[in-house]
Amino acid sequence: MNRPVQSQEEIWERELEQFGLFLQLEKAASEHTRSAYIHDVGLLRRFFHDQGMELSPYETGKEHLESFLRLLGETGIAARSQARILSGLKAFFHYLVYEEKIESSPALLLQGPVLPRKLPSFLEVFEIEKILETAESDPVNGLRDKMIVELLYGCGLRVSELGHLLISQCYFEAGFIRVIGKADKERLVPIGEEAISATKLYLQNVRSHAKIHPAFSDYLLLNHRGKNLSRISIFKIVVRLGQMAGIKKKISPHTFRHSFATHLLEGGADLRMIQEMLGHESITTTEIYTHLDMGYLSQVITEFHPRAAKSR
Repeated sequence: MNRPVQSQEEIWERELEQFGLFLQLEKAASEHTRSAYIHDVGLLRRFFHDQGMELSPYETGKEHLESFLRLLGETGIAARSQARILSGLKAFFHYLVYEEKIESSPALLLQGPVLPRKLPSFLEVFEIEKILETAESDPVNGLRDKMIVELLYGCGLRVSELGHLLISQCYFEAGFIRVIGKADKERLVPIGEEAISATKLYLQNVRSHAKIHPAFSDYLLLNHRGKNLSRISIFKIVVRLGQMAGIKKKISPHTFRHSFATHLLEGGADLRMIQEMLGHESITTTEIYTHLDMGYLSQVITEFHPRAAKSR
């Protein structure tokens, strides 16, 4: 039976609802930020309606966004508000690209007012250890929760990659896992001894006793119905662990991925290797993601560049 054709309004409503979930689960955005971004995209919808343009999110082009932003400037909206609205639009179209609804973002090259940039948060090593200790203290879900943290932090996985990780993709003897990332691109990521140990304990003591839905027999992480654990479930587990550990920072699965990259960079790992492990197509993305430790880079230049090194 064919599904009924959705109206433009229904498409916008569905995508805005999914966009809100994306901001919460993948970006750990606050309720205030989610509401603001959804409101900002709503302004674009209203602009289309007022201009008599029947456009879906998938049909929106750079020229449409430029017309909208030009109108914002003409109506006297403050530069900071314009920048916030542009951030909301960029986040929305980034979500559509991430979910493979569109090939590229029409907002990617749009320029807005230059404002101070807030760097993303990451966890210190001792904070990671506190969270792991908290997970271990739980007699019911401790093995599962510790494995989740070990894989997110130890392998730098996206929450969706962890949720869809298969047992057959784990090569413990070789020390690698095979990850299916965005656009179904595969990559091999090293897995350390701690993560291997946590995963094996979970497999032996938890998963081996679970009722498993036949269609999910190869999935690593299962819920109580025997199906793969959802992104929102992993998000809630991580948030709860952070709160119980007394961590004051906002925590999401993304926080562990960011911490993974940050700690590798600070430890002297090559940026290209970090790019490969994260599954980034562009090195520029990796530079932003790891918010380059400028002190570390300055030290490297001083020590190794012939024109910067002090005379010995």
